[in-house]
Amino acid sequence: MENSSSFDKVIILDFGSQYTQLIARRVREYQIYSEIHPYSIGVDKIRSLMPKGLILSGGPASVYEKEAPWCDPRVFEMGIPILGICYGMQLIGHQLGGRVIPSEKREYGKTKLTLDHDGELFKGIGKKGSHFQVWMSHGDQLHTLPPGFQAIGHSRNTPFAAIEDIRRKIYGLQFHPEVHHTQKGTEMIKNFLFSVCGCRRLWTMNSFLKQSILELREKIGSEKVICALSGGVDSTVVALLIHRAVGDRLKCIFVNNGLLRKGEASQVIHLFRQHFQIPLIDVDAEAHFLNALRGVVDPEEKRKRIGKKFISIFEREARKIGGVKFLAQGTLYPDVIESTSLKGPSVTIKSHHNVGGLPEKMKLKLVEPLRELFKDEVRKLGKVLGLPDEVNNRQPFPGPGLAIRIIGEVTKERLEILKSADEIVMEEMRKWNWLDQVWQSFAILLPIKTVGVMGDERTYENVIALRVVKSQDGMTADWVRLPYNLLEHLSSRIINEVKGVNRVVYDISSKPPSTIEWE
Repeated sequence: MENSSSFDKVIILDFGSQYTQLIARRVREYQIYSEIHPYSIGVDKIRSLMPKGLILSGGPASVYEKEAPWCDPRVFEMGIPILGICYGMQLIGHQLGGRVIPSEKREYGKTKLTLDHDGELFKGIGKKGSHFQVWMSHGDQLHTLPPGFQAIGHSRNTPFAAIEDIRRKIYGLQFHPEVHHTQKGTEMIKNFLFSVCGCRRLWTMNSFLKQSILELREKIGSEKVICALSGGVDSTVVALLIHRAVGDRLKCIFVNNGLLRKGEASQVIHLFRQHFQIPLIDVDAEAHFLNALRGVVDPEEKRKRIGKKFISIFEREARKIGGVKFLAQGTLYPDVIESTSLKGPSVTIKSHHNVGGLPEKMKLKLVEPLRELFKDEVRKLGKVLGLPDEVNNRQPFPGPGLAIRIIGEVTKERLEILKSADEIVMEEMRKWNWLDQVWQSFAILLPIKTVGVMGDERTYENVIALRVVKSQDGMTADWVRLPYNLLEHLSSRIINEVKGVNRVVYDISSKPPSTIEWE
C-alpha cells in the first residue's frame, strides 16, 4: 500500500543487523505496522511517516570508528519514543554524551541479565533483582552513561545492559529481545509498543485487505491488469486480491511450463475457473520449455532460458488481450528490503523472476499489492481471501520449478522420473503427518547412475536424493530428523514404483553452509 497512515506505525532504522527483519516481524506480531528504513534517512522523512515509535537495530560496526553508521542526531530531539538494540543502544549512549569502549570480555550467546531497577520495559515481567537469560552479540560496551539515563540491568561483563531515560522516553538494551533465546524478549518489545509508544492493534489482514482494495481501485481505475500465475501462493494471493478490487478487468495468464509438480497445473486451472470463477488464460507450453532446455546443464543457464521463454510466451498472450495498462507482481517486503542498501535505496528494486523486463518492454505500470507483507502475512491474507488450505499452506517452490531439482540436463524422461518420485514424497509426508511440520520436502534427481540388483538381475539406474528441512523464513535451515521407518518407507516406494531408480539417499546438510535447493 502507498498510504499506511490509518495504522499506528513503528519505524526501524537498520544499522546492518542480521536480526533487523526479525524486529519488524516481532512488532507486526502485535498487530502494529512496522517499516525498515536505512539508518541514514533524515528527520524530515521520519516525521512524514508519522511513527509512534522508533527502533534502532543492532549492527556489526563500532560507534567510535571513523566510518561508523550514525543516524541524524536530531532524531533524539523529535519527542518520539526510541528503543536502541545492541549497536542501537551504544549509538544512543555515544551520540547523547556517554562513552562506548571495547569490552575486556566480549559477550556472544546466552548471558544472564540481572535487573537493578524496575524499568519501564520490564513492567509485569520482572522486578529489581530478577534474572533473565538473554542473547548477547557484542564486542563493545557502554562505559559511561549519558546525562539523564539510569542503569536498569547488568550482566557479568556488561555494567549497563539495559538503560532508560524516562523523561525523553529513550531506552536501550545491549541484548537482542527479538530472538527467541532471550527470555521474555517479546514482552519487552510489547511494553515498548503499548506502554511507552501507546500503539493500537490496527494492523490486521482484514484491515489490510480493506485498505488495499480502496487503493487498488484508485490506482487502477477503469484500466486492465494482467497477472502471471505460477501456481505458488504469492501470485495466487495477488490475483485474488486484485480481482476482489477490480473484478474481471484482471486478466490472469497461467503459462504451464511443464516443470511443476504432478497435478499442480490442473489444480491451478480448477482453482481459478471452478472454485473462484475467475477468468483464466492457460497455455500448455511444456514442449517449448523442454526444447529450450535441451542440452543445458548449467543451473544459471537453465534459469535464464526458462525466464526468457516465459517472457516471450507471456508477452504474446498479453498482447492478444490488448489495452492493458498494469502488470501485477508478487513482490514481498523482504524483496524490497534486500534491494535497499544501508546507505539508501538502490537503483532498481529486485524484479520478479518470471516477468523481469516486461514492464519496460510493454510500457506497463507495476501493481505490487503485497510489497509490504512478509511471507507468513501473505498466507494470512490468503486465508482471509478464502484460499483453500491445501494451496495456502503449500511449501515454497522454486521459480524455475523442477528444472533445478534435476541436476544436469532436463529431458522428458528425467522429468517424469522426478515427478513420480516427488509425488511419493508428498503423499507419504502428508500420510505420516509430517508435511505441515516442515518448511520443504522434495526429491532431487542426481546426474549419476549406480549399480543395483532387482529380481536377481543387475541394474544400472538413477539416484534420487531426498531433501527435508525446517526453517522460519528460508534464510537458514536445518535438515529434519525424520523417523527411520518413514525414510525406509519412502525409499522402498520410490525404488519399487519409479521406473529407472534403484537408489535413494537422504541429504543431512544444513543452511549454511549448504543451500536448501541443490541448484
